[in-house]
Amino acid sequence: MASSKIAITLEQNLLKQLDRLVKSNVFPNRSQAIQMALKEKLNRLQHNRLAVECSKLDPQFEKTLAEEGLTEELSEWPEY
Repeated sequence: MASSKIAITLEQNLLKQLDRLVKSNVFPNRSQAIQMALKEKLNRLQHNRLAVECSKLDPQFEKTLAEEGLTEELSEWPEY
C-alpha cells in the first residue's frame, strides 16, 4: 500500500514516551508506532458505533419485545 509523508506535532512528554518504546524495540521506528496507534484508534472508533447505537435503545421496550409471547403456553407455540 502506498504511503504518504506527513508532519505532525507532538507534546514533548508524548514524544519521550514514544522514543522510549522505539529504543526498547517495542516498535521499529516512530513512524510505525504512530501508524499502528492510528490504525488501532480508527478501528476502535469504527467498532464503537454499534455500542453507540445500542445505547439509544429503550431497555424496557426491548425487554417487552424480547418477552413477547413468553406468557403463552408452550403447546401454543408454532412448529419450526
